Amino acid sequence: MARWDPESEQRLRAAAIELFLEHGYDDVTVAQIAGRAGLNRRTFSRYFADKRDVLFAGSDQLPGLLADAVRRVAPDVPPFEAVLQALTDIAPVLGNQVAEHAPQRQAIIAASPELQERGHAKFAAVAAALATQLRDRGADESTAQLIADVGVAIFRSGFNQWVAAPGATDLDAHIRKAATQLSDAAAQR
Repeated sequence: MARWDPESEQRLRAAAIELFLEHGYDDVTVAQIAGRAGLNRRTFSRYFADKRDVLFAGSDQLPGLLADAVRRVAPDVPPFEAVLQALTDIAPVLGNQVAEHAPQRQAIIAASPELQERGHAKFAAVAAALATQLRDRGADESTAQLIADVGVAIFRSGFNQWVAAPGATDLDAHIRKAATQLSDAAAQR
């Protein structure tokens, strides 16, 4: 067998997800994941820091991606619209990266308090990055944080809808739908 296999990362991810679903996240070891993939622990460590990283790999890039997307929005666009545009701009890239195992990944995270906490921390970092960019665009502290938090909520809602209906529409359409749902709900008095 060749020393480097371009499929190793995907094999490890698929093996981990299978094992997490079969036995629960807490009851699976890195050695079991590597063994199921036909690889060793050392190969696992080349791609992932730990078994949580299998589910969250790349998520540390999301705050920067969104911040950059907000920076690219024309300066005259209001803060809320800038966040929505940034979310829909990165959705195709993000959707392509996570589509393959998204429903399984969500089920695994929902079953583990540890993973839920990691997810909350991830989204807190996203909100902080968005708020910083909105302040840089001239929004006051309170408005920037509020819009950033609402933007994260819209993203999460859109993402959850997208995962629940795979293949139906693109992630950006679900994000726009979630924003419309929020707008419609706010208009009802």
